[in-house]
Amino acid sequence: MKTMLRPWQSDALEKALRWLVVERQDRHFLINAAPGAGKTRAACAIAEALIDRDEVDRVVVIAPRAEVVNQWADDFRLVTGRHMTKVTGRDHRDIGSLGMDLCATWAAVQGLLDALQAVCRSARVLVICDEHHHAAVEAAWGIGTDGAFSEAAFALILTGTPIRTDGAHSVWLAYDDAGAIDHPEEGTFTLTYGEAVDLGYCRPVVFHRHEGKFTVDLEGGDEIRVSGHKPAELKPEHKRLPGLQRVVDFYHLACTPLYEQNGSTPHLNGYQATMIDWASAKLSGLRHRMPEAGGLVIAPNIPMAEYMAMLLELIEGERPIVVHSQMPNAGAKIKAFRHTDKRWIVSVAMVSEGVDIKRLRVLVYLPSPSTELAFRQAIGRVVRSAGPDDDTRAYIVMPRLEIFEAYARRVEAEMPAATQIPEGSPRMKRCPVCRAENDLSCTSCNNCEHQFPSGCQPRVQSCPSCAALNPRSADSCDGCGASLQATYVVTLDEALRTGAIVRGMDLSEDEVRLGEELAPHVRAGILASGDAYLVRFLKLLPEESFARLKGILDRP
Repeated sequence: MKTMLRPWQSDALEKALRWLVVERQDRHFLINAAPGAGKTRAACAIAEALIDRDEVDRVVVIAPRAEVVNQWADDFRLVTGRHMTKVTGRDHRDIGSLGMDLCATWAAVQGLLDALQAVCRSARVLVICDEHHHAAVEAAWGIGTDGAFSEAAFALILTGTPIRTDGAHSVWLAYDDAGAIDHPEEGTFTLTYGEAVDLGYCRPVVFHRHEGKFTVDLEGGDEIRVSGHKPAELKPEHKRLPGLQRVVDFYHLACTPLYEQNGSTPHLNGYQATMIDWASAKLSGLRHRMPEAGGLVIAPNIPMAEYMAMLLELIEGERPIVVHSQMPNAGAKIKAFRHTDKRWIVSVAMVSEGVDIKRLRVLVYLPSPSTELAFRQAIGRVVRSAGPDDDTRAYIVMPRLEIFEAYARRVEAEMPAATQIPEGSPRMKRCPVCRAENDLSCTSCNNCEHQFPSGCQPRVQSCPSCAALNPRSADSCDGCGASLQATYVVTLDEALRTGAIVRGMDLSEDEVRLGEELAPHVRAGILASGDAYLVRFLKLLPEESFARLKGILDRP
């Protein structure tokens, strides 16, 4: 039984066969389609057609990460009926004798170079390169890809973000002066995000720019104020302090955990807490229309991911799933989240390009890389359509940062005009069991008597001018219009705890513990020296860095 294809996928299939087989203009065909539009199914259909026409013996898929590789194997079998074996760099001696279709990560290609070359020489191979921007010409992955598949019969190149932010070019493709892919139009199929939304393949996105005003308290009563649109203004004496400008950067502060005085409980009136409040309320509203809708937090590092998870648990009462590279079975946790109705998953570089979780609808965006490529890939996680009756929108909660706003404006410019007007609150809610429509006030389904969950109640704040209650995330009072934007106070010590890493000190846990043990002795020694410069320097360094500092000073 043939897989039903979307119209654009059928068009891409027809165009690819004309370019690769009928006209034989070139062995490379490019699909540049928006994240979530269905590139994987289109590629599998093209592979199946080439196999059926006796043009290809074996198929090799290269994808960004293990979770995506697993998805490819599943989809490939669903479409073609053929088993695809996942291989790693440790399997280089065996893959030639397997005689099967193969899938691997980009990182594994270098270790499989000789074996993949042998496969391409012994059989007619179609190589499918997913997220091809990884294969920069002068980078290891690009060199490995070019060497491994130089003798492949065909190469199907897939991307949703065709320009690398660093300006590097990917193998096998030509580029114009602006750095955009300049592959022949006849050998390219393009589907923009706006077209995917208009055709119903992707959901429209609404951006929430989350404003924040920070005050950083310095020693001696000085303070520095900063917001997303007002960089810190440092006094002349402050400019001489090493690293201070980076510590008081708005985005750095937005990614700095704030704790209560006990040092372990997240501050429920902090900047990140208001982001979570807004996102939590939006997710609860979305679940009226899509009962299984979920949310994703993209965190910049593991400590921040754990902090956001604690905030979510405090605000919603449910611990989210957390996934990162140092966690065992992260792929299994992602798969479990995909097939449950759990509300939130918090990720550090794990739920990213290619990871398909169709029920994701809300994204809290606090990434480590701030590139447009990463931004668009993140959006792709929450815009996948769940089917023809999916009438939801996707929501991005992000710091009100100029660079993010520029990216967002470019995305919004691609969307059809009708989708750029935010939707109102849903008037009906859908039963997750029988999918019947019910009034929002119903506590159980009128059709099957399913009991609706009560949902999370967003926290409120009192307006200082008129005492009216408003959602905690509101920017202004619904009653009198007064500004409700809070100023988040951060001490220099709090900012510097993360700032040490920003300035190049990636401290291990052992170094942190030793630094805290050494702190009293180091402080006493520096203060006893009477050296004004060292005393000033001491105030800028967190205690956790003292072990690293001592190691540097002790060097011969």
